[in-house]
Amino acid sequence: MMIFIIPIAALAASFLTFFSGFGLGTILMPVFILFFPIDTAIALTAIVHFLNNILKVSLLWKDATWKVVLKFGLPAFLMAFIGAKLLFFLEKIEPLYIYQISGKTMEISALKIVIAVLLLLFLILETFPKFKNISFPEKILPFGGALSGFFGGLSGHQGALRSMFLLKAGLGKEGYIATGVIVAAFVDVSRISVYWNNIMKSDYQSHLTIMFLAVIFAFAGVFIGRKTMKKIKMQTVQTIVGVMLFAIAILLGAGMI
Repeated sequence: MMIFIIPIAALAASFLTFFSGFGLGTILMPVFILFFPIDTAIALTAIVHFLNNILKVSLLWKDATWKVVLKFGLPAFLMAFIGAKLLFFLEKIEPLYIYQISGKTMEISALKIVIAVLLLLFLILETFPKFKNISFPEKILPFGGALSGFFGGLSGHQGALRSMFLLKAGLGKEGYIATGVIVAAFVDVSRISVYWNNIMKSDYQSHLTIMFLAVIFAFAGVFIGRKTMKKIKMQTVQTIVGVMLFAIAILLGAGMI
């Protein structure tokens, strides 16, 4: 079942990024959580996200503003490492509460609560226009990079914060997109370096199969999305995706996932 659901979810997530306002990782990570422990789910999502970004970097790197990449991206790279370390620290904490429903054991853990709260927080940031339009002055770009990188390493959520800080960096449209993609790749490299040992300890061969299929289907979603983006009502998609992510966050925080 997993080998069918995750690739289809990757296709849908990649497709929906054209219309929903949510990033690939934001949509795909909760699907991985349905089949893997949270730390492994975040790691696998990071790898798919990274490979998707490498494709974008190969196409857009000439448009990047490298001064901003370094000023924002280096703190992001460093703090993503710390955020990823915190992820595994939280994973080791004993369950806070254990209960049963219909004979099935549910566990509420510190990691599940943190990820659920972050999912809800970034769902709000990426859904409501008044939050999307928030921006910060260019002089605090290093702080913004550090903040974005930290949460990128911890939960994979980095896009909303990155946008808030880069919007005032004096970048053109192409420069803004290219710079953001390269910074995201920096964060992915940093956090994957921490996640990798955890992946290798498990059944990594089956993980590689899932990741390969997810990447291929995600690429397919890009091409489908580009061809149909003018035919889809954005508000409808945003509402559907938002409700789904909200439900997953609540179920995760309650220990039901």
